[in-house]
Amino acid sequence: MNNFLLKIQLLFVFTAAVLFTAAPAWTQSIDEPTVNMDMVNTFIEEGIERSQIMDMASYLTDVIGPRLTNSPQMYRANEWAAEMMESFGLQNVYQHEWGPFGRGWELTRFAMHAQSDQTYFPVIAYPKAWSPGYDEAVSGEVVFLEITEEKDFDYWRGRLEGKFVMIAEPAEPQLHWDAIARRHTDESLLRLANATQRIATGQQGGQSPNAAWIARQQAAYERAQFLMEERPLAILDESYRGWSGQVAISGATLPAPPGTPWGERPRPHQIDAPTPVPQVSLAREHYGRIFRMLQHGKTVELEMDLRVRFQEENLMGWNTIGSIPGTDPDLKDEFVVIGAHLDSWHTGTGATDNAAGSVVMLEAMRILQEAGVAPRRTIKIALWSGEEQGLIGSREFVETYLARPEGNPASPSSITRLDGYDKFSAYFNVDNGAGQIRGIYLQQNDAVRNLFRTWLLPFADWGTETVSWANTGSTDHVVFDRVGLPGFQFIQDPLEYFTLSHHSNMDTYERLVPQDLMRNAVIVATFAYHTAMLDERLPRKPGPELSAN
Repeated sequence: MNNFLLKIQLLFVFTAAVLFTAAPAWTQSIDEPTVNMDMVNTFIEEGIERSQIMDMASYLTDVIGPRLTNSPQMYRANEWAAEMMESFGLQNVYQHEWGPFGRGWELTRFAMHAQSDQTYFPVIAYPKAWSPGYDEAVSGEVVFLEITEEKDFDYWRGRLEGKFVMIAEPAEPQLHWDAIARRHTDESLLRLANATQRIATGQQGGQSPNAAWIARQQAAYERAQFLMEERPLAILDESYRGWSGQVAISGATLPAPPGTPWGERPRPHQIDAPTPVPQVSLAREHYGRIFRMLQHGKTVELEMDLRVRFQEENLMGWNTIGSIPGTDPDLKDEFVVIGAHLDSWHTGTGATDNAAGSVVMLEAMRILQEAGVAPRRTIKIALWSGEEQGLIGSREFVETYLARPEGNPASPSSITRLDGYDKFSAYFNVDNGAGQIRGIYLQQNDAVRNLFRTWLLPFADWGTETVSWANTGSTDHVVFDRVGLPGFQFIQDPLEYFTLSHHSNMDTYERLVPQDLMRNAVIVATFAYHTAMLDERLPRKPGPELSAN
């Protein structure tokens, strides 16, 4: 072979090698969707045979524990998540600082005991977040505050100091006739698959408040304002859901006149907010027992040891972000985001809400890295804070990098487009408990139906194949959808989420099902990878009027 032909052959081999390494070996388009089964099988092998998800879930819930926004535990969780991302080899790992949110709150000690002339029992109860505490245990009599007319305020004025105040009659006892845990059935999945605009709109809509409702809200406001003035030892109510020792809870509240928009109500975490009266929720069984003892004319004394720590050194919230960089020269600046909220309430350890979603996302990124993916677009992971206080962390991310809504954030009249708006492809969210993914909500974006249905085909044997036109709300994908960007939440098996664990002291590691979480991570990795490999960004449904930055 002469030197000229040898040079030509060497040049050809070198060029082919460069093309092979510089360009992805597999792509697809929205009009002709396919599945890279070799890659999906790699994801399944890595995610099922060598999963790290339960070890991460245990550390996050058992070691770090509950993660109230801006609490020391929340910051520790942010730092741990960043360490995990870096250990997987993710790049551009950082804490996206947003806010100011306000003060953090940490429960350092709590116990409650009930005593009468005939009996004693320890009380199952939890203080509401951002309740103030005491330097030592306090004791006082329990009273039931019944306000039906104006003169009742005059009767109770000056009589509540040093008292524990019950503010409502207990719920009627109920037995567990229905199973606490359940999976989706063929019938329930069929209803989701057949969802229409009429059904979806009916799920979201509601009647205007009537006069009776407005009167109840006014009475509740006047009572709350009265209690703020009288300053009893604590306000007592019962768990807002559940029996058998379950205590479902959120944060302490401050009085707000009826009609005050949700986003404008005062919050005790705000640095300039007034100090609320300590607020404690009791298990329904114990709340009911104390109430009935009062009805029998018995005096009930409570001793409460409530100690808390407020964190005011850092008023800013953090979202933890990491990336797998894109490799396509024309598309690498575009990006796909997978995410879940890392924050939780404080009674349990935030396992199903939402350590489950957080470790699914971390494991999905680990799977992608171990599979050696070379995505055309960048794949980002975002673990949010402030979700429980109103999707604040994810909203701040959107308004920092993607778009700023004008007018009502929940239904903006227009948006100002930022630099990332035209580089964004899609956001995928997990935050409906720890149940297995059974499909995905289209969020009324029918243009991706065929695409998503195709990507679910490998998981038919897992019972994961439902695509629902319907909207679903109340979690972080909503803030993307509101500004006209594709944001999606997966359909998940309910398990015990809304019957037992959600926002309750039962939300612990024991509520997690390993197989479900492993499969979820594989499915999320598959959606992230295939979205990143498309020729186009995901199509967008009609949204608010756009204006350039």
